[in-house]
Amino acid sequence: MNIRSLTRGDGVVIGAAVLLFIASFLDIYSLDGYSGAPSAWDTLDTGMGIYMGGVIGAALIVVNRILPQPRKVAGLDLGVVGAAFTVLVVWIMFWALVDVPDGVEAGAGLILGFIASLVLAAGAIATPLLPALKGALLPAPGPAAPQPYGAQPPGGYGYPGAGAPQPGQPYGGQPQPTAPFNAGQPQPGQPQPGQPAPAASDFSPFWFAVPVARPLFAEDGSQTPIAELAPGTWYLAVEQRGPALVAQTQDGRRGVLQDTSGIQRG
Repeated sequence: MNIRSLTRGDGVVIGAAVLLFIASFLDIYSLDGYSGAPSAWDTLDTGMGIYMGGVIGAALIVVNRILPQPRKVAGLDLGVVGAAFTVLVVWIMFWALVDVPDGVEAGAGLILGFIASLVLAAGAIATPLLPALKGALLPAPGPAAPQPYGAQPPGGYGYPGAGAPQPGQPYGGQPQPTAPFNAGQPQPGQPQPGQPAPAASDFSPFWFAVPVARPLFAEDGSQTPIAELAPGTWYLAVEQRGPALVAQTQDGRRGVLQDTSGIQRG
């Protein structure tokens, strides 16, 4: 799971769900001169069926976002199921607010619950549609700061420069020991007399991060995503194919990133 794949819209959903949970403990109705009005938890059908239904819908949306691959329930995307929960809750809350029993008034729990459910449903529906809500909730970390002279760089996958191939070294290869210089003897990798010099490649592997979640497609050209690159994680570009990049994920899978706009190089 990667929480950096959460968007601003997911932040709206999380905030509204917290507000809805708080509203469930407040009075649903109010009456002048009467104390001890019931809350949503005085009846399980209201507390669990309505208020917690919205919270569960928000949880499904958020969990589906941070999973490496979208999950499905009965053939339906987990995020779609969560959004359907939120729409149903705001529909029920609206009519509960309209049809307040005679002699009482809508309490803080009902009013706040309706507002929270409305924001929750709006965030769930509008996030895939509005570019402003598609942005990353948590900013991507910048490249690692330069190390002092003589210090060792941090290890582990995800740090730009950690384990990245050095110029002239093939990707995945081991560094070659430096041979002592012998005058008049050709060095390893140098062209022999009478042989043409090898063509230099303009591409060098580099680390990069994506601004928003983007699919990684198979190298055979099929349009079936094999993984999803998440914001806030560094990936290694190992080859360039026109405007696209061949990238490697943390688990060693390789695929083609077709949309390279706005990527951050490490």
